[in-house]
Amino acid sequence: MQKITMKTPLVEMDGDEMTRILWQMIKEELLLPFVDLNTEYYDLGLEHRDATGDQVTVDAANATKKYGVAVKCATITPNAARMTEYNLHEMWKSPNGTIRAMLDGTVFRAPIVVKGIEPCVKNWKKPITIARHAYGDVYKNAEMTIPAAGRVELVYTPADGSEESRILVHDFQGSGVVQGQHNLDNSIESFARSCFEYALDTKQDLWFATKDTISKKYDHRFKDIFAEIFENEYKEKFEAAGITYFYTLIDDAVARIMKAEGGFIWACKNYDGDVMSDMVSSAFGSLAMMTSVLVSPHGYFEYEAAHGTVQRHYYKHLKGEETSTNSVATIFAWTGALRKRGELDQIPELSAFADKLEEATLATIESGKMTKDLALITTIQNPTVLNSRDFILAIREKLEELLK
Repeated sequence: MQKITMKTPLVEMDGDEMTRILWQMIKEELLLPFVDLNTEYYDLGLEHRDATGDQVTVDAANATKKYGVAVKCATITPNAARMTEYNLHEMWKSPNGTIRAMLDGTVFRAPIVVKGIEPCVKNWKKPITIARHAYGDVYKNAEMTIPAAGRVELVYTPADGSEESRILVHDFQGSGVVQGQHNLDNSIESFARSCFEYALDTKQDLWFATKDTISKKYDHRFKDIFAEIFENEYKEKFEAAGITYFYTLIDDAVARIMKAEGGFIWACKNYDGDVMSDMVSSAFGSLAMMTSVLVSPHGYFEYEAAHGTVQRHYYKHLKGEETSTNSVATIFAWTGALRKRGELDQIPELSAFADKLEEATLATIESGKMTKDLALITTIQNPTVLNSRDFILAIREKLEELLK
């Protein structure tokens, strides 16, 4: 078949360890034979980030602003052990955090549903997409250990020098701990718009939940901003699309979701989204079967797998040992990016190819051919366990059938 031609480049961000190995296999076997791949390449592997003083991450984010769509491989966020292992100049920040801040985006994570990998919650029939606000709360907190009796106050000092205001946090009679959290209206507004836009884009209902009955200022601010933006900018669009926006308390949302069948987006504050995305991914089967897309209200999209770099398999690979590493979420990162590029550039055959590649991937698993992690949880009898490369080759065989 003739290769599909692309117009605008896709921003390609390479990564680390076993996912970097899979990245190359996917390109060689599933993309390059069928698509005249047009990418602007950035190496976000830890060694190159260190060599460039992490400038390459900033450059990749700026390229995403320029071209609109990016696909990213999993990357290492270094800790003390990685500092020694890679002889780093600095303990560089998470590339995802840097990119998220620069694109002003919200992360949407959704499980990949396939026959034979059944959700733990029996009534979940469709994916539940978690939208996590990725700013503030406990992740940018200020905290203090209180050694003995004393007062802790929350103080606001206006920049114009006018009179400051203060409230008592607690009058300690002994030792304890205290924590201060913050958020920004413009960040919450971007979060809300990203959620509303993504709901329209995917034609799914949107749920949002906080604890505004207890947190009458902090959480209530989220509720009010979402409500105001929905009423002023999105209500009519949602009605035209036949979808709904639903707000409730976080504990009520959890109770409802356990009895729902899925097929909607669940917007969560930062901590809630961190926890609930792991719950949803585990309940649907595996973090290796979870897509992730960063959506900016400014029209930027960055696709990646939700999981990490699969360090344990990489060390086996370096020893020359065979691995059976699940590449599904990384394949779906590529298909998500190619489909969006096809939509934006009006290349229907590119979007159709992305659909076919996803179909081939799921059909391969449903035929009983899968990696070891899926074989351990599948309901399919006597599955065939394939190594990392053979699984990708089995998908290619199915893809070629579908493209005929």
